[in-house]
Amino acid sequence: MGRVGKKYKNARAQVQNRPYKLEEALPLVKKVAFAKFDETVEIAVRLGVDPKHADQMVRGTVVLPHGLGKSKKVCVIASGERIKEAEEAGAEHVGGDNLVAKIQEGWLDFDALIATPDMMKSVGKLGKILGPKGLMPNPKTGTVTFELARAIKEIKAGKVEFRVDKTSIIHTPVGKVSFSADRLVENAKTLIDSIVKAKPAASKGKYVRSFSVSSTMGPGVQVDLTAIEK
Repeated sequence: MGRVGKKYKNARAQVQNRPYKLEEALPLVKKVAFAKFDETVEIAVRLGVDPKHADQMVRGTVVLPHGLGKSKKVCVIASGERIKEAEEAGAEHVGGDNLVAKIQEGWLDFDALIATPDMMKSVGKLGKILGPKGLMPNPKTGTVTFELARAIKEIKAGKVEFRVDKTSIIHTPVGKVSFSADRLVENAKTLIDSIVKAKPAASKGKYVRSFSVSSTMGPGVQVDLTAIEK
């Protein structure tokens, strides 16, 4: 285990080993944040599902009411008239097979990738590159679509994707330390509501097992599950 810095130790000492109400936990995350940059605030939710089974996979998208505190760079792979549509909708990078080739060469200067259905044959070649980074377009998350203007608008408005990992945990950002506590709470509640609604029918027993919030460099703060269970 690596050495723990004094600033982290000081932050950790201010967090009690008990669950906090969400309205208490997020102000505490803000209070103990110590990095010189505007840290991202993230939630970690452990679910009672087995993601090895397809019928227990939990994933989805949600537009956070207060966004994530940064403007996402959107890349669109399309053809014909839809290239112009994507450009007019505000996408930073737009193209067709030329962009596919560029990504194959290692270029990844974007935060979200949208593709039209007719281009997925070409985009499919990028699975090994985009998949591990969570950038592969998917119809279930609204990133494989002909409705480019709407998809671009949603992403730039604060749309985030959540997906349970192989350890049954969902890690998702809900804003920045510079956000007011009220905005972080509202974003977090919106996200949690979406995760609860995405509960698979095959999931048995307790669905949300644990829930914590933290900043990029800060310690985790346990959140009381009582409100979620209700």
